[in-house]
Amino acid sequence: MTHKSLTLRFLLILGLVLGTLSVQAQDLAAGKTIFRNNCAACHAGDMKTNLTGPALGGAEERWADYGGQEALYSWIRNSQAMIAAGDNEYANQLWNTWGPTVMNSFLNLTDEEIANTLAYIDGVYQGTYPPKTEGDGGGEVVTVEKDNTWLFIGLAAVLGLLALVLARVVSNLNYMIKVKETGEQVSRRSLVEVLTSRGVIAFVVFALIVLGGYTTVNNAIALGRQQGYEPTQPIKFSHVTHAGIQQIECQYCHDGARRSKHSVIPAANTCMNCHKAIKNGSQYGTAELTKIYASVGYDPSSDKYIENYDQLERDEIESIYKKWIADQYVQNTGGMDDEGENQIEEQWEGIVAALTNEETGDDKIAGPIEWVRIHNLPDHAYFNHAQHVSVGKVECQTCHGPVEEMELVYQYSPLSMGWCINCHRQTEVQFAGNEYYQAYENYHEQIQEGSRKAVTVEDIGGLECQKCHY
Repeated sequence: MTHKSLTLRFLLILGLVLGTLSVQAQDLAAGKTIFRNNCAACHAGDMKTNLTGPALGGAEERWADYGGQEALYSWIRNSQAMIAAGDNEYANQLWNTWGPTVMNSFLNLTDEEIANTLAYIDGVYQGTYPPKTEGDGGGEVVTVEKDNTWLFIGLAAVLGLLALVLARVVSNLNYMIKVKETGEQVSRRSLVEVLTSRGVIAFVVFALIVLGGYTTVNNAIALGRQQGYEPTQPIKFSHVTHAGIQQIECQYCHDGARRSKHSVIPAANTCMNCHKAIKNGSQYGTAELTKIYASVGYDPSSDKYIENYDQLERDEIESIYKKWIADQYVQNTGGMDDEGENQIEEQWEGIVAALTNEETGDDKIAGPIEWVRIHNLPDHAYFNHAQHVSVGKVECQTCHGPVEEMELVYQYSPLSMGWCINCHRQTEVQFAGNEYYQAYENYHEQIQEGSRKAVTVEDIGGLECQKCHY
């Protein structure tokens, strides 16, 4: 009894500890979401760089002598009310430094939501969030798929043991029946005889055939699939920031989707439409945007494109962009120090790594950015973006998933033949106000008469083999 009591207590304590850790991780994730939705437009994501608003790292410590947590929470909810009251010295200092830029009010945020956000800010500032994995050397989130192999092995072992017990029970029952029927002592079958019996061998062979067939078919179906593929890109482009927070339309950058077969990867000139003016990123400061400037030969210090840029030597290009990075660091921190020197070298090494290719021997900084392709259909399959986007009025998220929530884009859908066919069977054609479908007059008439509720892609030939395999 004592042993059972101690075991139960241990399991209870372990459950409480694991539950506490789970809640903590959930709180940091919730704070990250709140920061992105409400703060990231004005405050740098590294929590160390000034942007439209001040760097947020260490905010709780700075407010400690000016009302502490209560004053900080009031400032976050309604900064202008505190400024108008004029009784908080630190609030007045912030307004004198950053005014007339007005901070948005967040009256709807609860104490818990603010605490989660501040915990996330402190985690990023201190470098403890997101957690680093062994050997990655950086703060990137590494998605590790859970391996259930040992769970399945354990279940198989339990089932095997249960089968042995049942086989032994059946053998004993048969033995007792024979003794009762004959009245004579008969020999018992040993465990080896049970396991090597015709029935057991037949079952094992049958199970192996089924398992082998399932594995073969499953692997054949998955051949060439890359659902979930999430490669590291040369530039850390955040769809959360652009498509999510800033709500930039997909087709502003991927202009080909509405007018051609391919959606096209936007050229760096498309990036420059905005980033000639926005020169410091909300998450990475100058680190990623300077890669774009270096690829197109734009000098952000002088706001001009560099003449004969592709003819410059590596050290000349290096001096231009190191000067830009250094000037921004001094502007944000007030002076150059060892951390600034390290940042300059790290960002320049990042530029070189992103824009050159060791495998091909291409060491030129100037030139197009070599993005890593994610979605890639087989050559024998035809897909036209314009037909789906402009004619079919299909939303980008239907195939590509919630891209506005993806920090690093991955392949959301399997893009398999069966997946496409099921979509064509279920998706209703949008006839109303769509001139592309005027040729299907009989369907229009049937819908108007009420004899047909809807028309699917299948009804207009969407399952014909030649549509995709020409």
